[in-house]
Amino acid sequence: MTDEPVAELLRRLVRDVPDFPQPGVVFKDIAPLLADGAAFAAVIGHFADRYRERVDAVVGIEARGFMLAAPLAIELGVGFVPVRKAGKLPGQTHQVSYDLEYGTASVEVQVDAFTPGQRVLVLDDVLATGGTAEASCELVEKAGAEVVELAMLMELSFLRGRERLPGRAVHSLLTV
Repeated sequence: MTDEPVAELLRRLVRDVPDFPQPGVVFKDIAPLLADGAAFAAVIGHFADRYRERVDAVVGIEARGFMLAAPLAIELGVGFVPVRKAGKLPGQTHQVSYDLEYGTASVEVQVDAFTPGQRVLVLDDVLATGGTAEASCELVEKAGAEVVELAMLMELSFLRGRERLPGRAVHSLLTV
């Protein structure tokens, strides 16, 4: 672990990649953060301290949310549930389509992923326009669980993603 505040770790270790995946988009690359064991542990530790005893499951949004949600679920001693792109999960699923900053997409969760009333944290790396986060919350609720909070490494405030999440608690480690 490191004594450096998590927001500073993110400023230092998340790099901008211009024009990816298409011209005009600045991709937030978390690979340097994931490669730094102490920094990655500090981020997971921060989230664990915040959500311990508050949630029964952690949802990770494909794909980078998986890398954060799975170790957090282990640390908390709760289950991990993937929200995946359409067509990637076996069996019966709930599906929601949404707009994102450079197109449209659909995400799914298995219908039996939660038990009714389960308290769920939805975790992803970046809150941009809010479409993926909004759709993921809809999926959790369709499956009968309760979204306690959304957690993000970073929030891109200029894209106003929070506006798509009225009434929802959102925790971001860094807002830019």
